Amino acid sequence: MKAAGAGKSWPCEGLNDPALSAAAVKEEARRLGFDGCGISRAEALPEDALRLRSWLDHGYQAQMAYMEKHTEKRVDPALLFEGARSVISVLLNYYPSGTQTDSDAPVLAKFAYGKDYHVVVREKLNRLLRKISSRIAPVRGRAFVDTAPLLEKAWAARAGLGWIGKNTCLISPDKGSFCFIGTLLIDIPLQYDRPVADRCGGCTLCIDACPAKAIVAPRTLDAGRCISYGTIENKAAVGEAFRNPPADRVFGCDICQDVCPWNRRAVPHHEKDFDPPPGLLEMTREEWFALNEEQYGRMFQNSAVKRIGFEGLKRNLDRIAG
Repeated sequence: MKAAGAGKSWPCEGLNDPALSAAAVKEEARRLGFDGCGISRAEALPEDALRLRSWLDHGYQAQMAYMEKHTEKRVDPALLFEGARSVISVLLNYYPSGTQTDSDAPVLAKFAYGKDYHVVVREKLNRLLRKISSRIAPVRGRAFVDTAPLLEKAWAARAGLGWIGKNTCLISPDKGSFCFIGTLLIDIPLQYDRPVADRCGGCTLCIDACPAKAIVAPRTLDAGRCISYGTIENKAAVGEAFRNPPADRVFGCDICQDVCPWNRRAVPHHEKDFDPPPGLLEMTREEWFALNEEQYGRMFQNSAVKRIGFEGLKRNLDRIAG
């Protein structure tokens, strides 16, 4: 994104104070509807680089060849945005107020109920960047929502928004893990937050509950076994790993999050864009299998489900049908 606010004067006194600036950034984020905002120093992450290298060496990226590219950028924000000084991480809750009503219907992951989160979170981040530039300080910045080689969960954890749980999801002590993460790199220093302690303790519910045994060790996911990967990222025919797990997941999987005790604290979101279209949650098993391309286009026109296309969805439905 191009520089925002270049040439403007500082709008009020005291903004040379990184603490005041950081507090103002968080207040703007709250006004925009974000459920959490934390800030960390933009610097290289050597420990995360080692973990990433080990994960790739084990082949846990499966067919996601893009994970093997630009690995140095994933752990050094300065290589993604020249002049980066601060990493602003935000959370946006997407936990729904209701779920699918037919217990026999193919199961859709909760993140796909409403409008594609890439669009929603990115729009809010770009608005936040403009607010920072006009109300706090003239800045240059760039927004990311799963759109660039950036370890967004690692940055959110460094910013004190939660810890990376054994299921590899970021867990907020207040919101649980049903939250989207957005990241904003900017070129001014701010006061930085401290990470919070890992609170998973001895719990292994997520590891035990995964029917595909995709969590091969705490905080280590073998994507090739993961049901979410198999129904979204994997474009080939369903492999051996998907013959034994429950065959009811049509797009994504929430099992390891549903069992997490920290999600007992989850409360419904307040983002209208994440509300499901009329009739989606009421679709019966029969209606799912009778879905045609026109109905698919109408029901999922703004959804992340569009990512796999009608043929991809039909492939998943065929798997469920056996």
